[in-house]
Amino acid sequence: MPVAAALASGLPIFIGAACGELGLGLVASLGGLVFLYLPATRLSHRMAWLMACAFGMTGCYALGLLGHLFPLLLVPLLAVTSIVVTMVCRFYASPPPGSLFFVMAAAIGAYSPAHGRAALVQVGALTLGCVLAVAIAFVYSLHIVSRRGVPAPSPAPDPEFGFVVLDSVVIGGFVGLSLLVAQALQLERPYWVPVSCLAIIQGASLRAAWVRQLHRIVGTALGLLVFLAIAQFPLDAWSVAGVLTALTLVIETLVVRHYLLATVFITPLTILLAEAAQLPVLASQAIMRARLVDTVVGAVIGLAGAACLHSPRFRAAVDAVLRRVLPNGAE
Repeated sequence: MPVAAALASGLPIFIGAACGELGLGLVASLGGLVFLYLPATRLSHRMAWLMACAFGMTGCYALGLLGHLFPLLLVPLLAVTSIVVTMVCRFYASPPPGSLFFVMAAAIGAYSPAHGRAALVQVGALTLGCVLAVAIAFVYSLHIVSRRGVPAPSPAPDPEFGFVVLDSVVIGGFVGLSLLVAQALQLERPYWVPVSCLAIIQGASLRAAWVRQLHRIVGTALGLLVFLAIAQFPLDAWSVAGVLTALTLVIETLVVRHYLLATVFITPLTILLAEAAQLPVLASQAIMRARLVDTVVGAVIGLAGAACLHSPRFRAAVDAVLRRVLPNGAE
């Protein structure tokens, strides 16, 4: 699977480099992340779920671009997007990364400089990246099913109101709050703050969220050193494509073993995805400083959100409000 995932993310960048459109290749590579949502189920379910995720990824990115046109709506738009996507992922028992990459696509789209026709072209590029990822997933699934057979169907999830609705509302609220704080602090690249917040707040327990916060901050700091080392080399479109493909391969190999080590390589990957279109000029020190600040701010807000999420008193208060607003939620 790591090789197929690296191909889904890296091939669009190679195509973009060959066409002289590295920026569009990077956007398409963002769509390639949809491959990571491939479930270990029968072939028909795999493809139906992955195509639904591709549609969701495209919609989130398009909504982010729409928020760029209406800055006052950006915070509520990202909060509502986070709530809806998290609800869907939890209702259908989507495994990690859950709603993370959908929200990341929306956040990056919200701060994309594209306008008008250029924005439509970027949505098209991301859609093509999703389509390519689905095609790669189909070939990969045929190979896996032919070797290992069709897996036994898992029991249907039994969605619980608190897990699906309450948690999603709290998570979306803190994601929106994190972006609001980033805007208030006038951070240069605020889109990483809600992404870091979401990555932390989704911990299975408060202790897990605390450990993940430490891993993310330390991993980001080490990852910035990796990015600095990469930035010392003369980078062109082809070398960026090769580096991103290699980073994806390493991440997919490590993430199931150790989150901290994976974060070390996730940091340069996400920086290059968002910033490599500025080649040949990359202000590496400014990017590193901004990314570290964004990560710390997002992680602190995410930890505060996790504390609320795992507080019985807080949950009871929010549950009572939601059940009054949504009377059918108690059923």
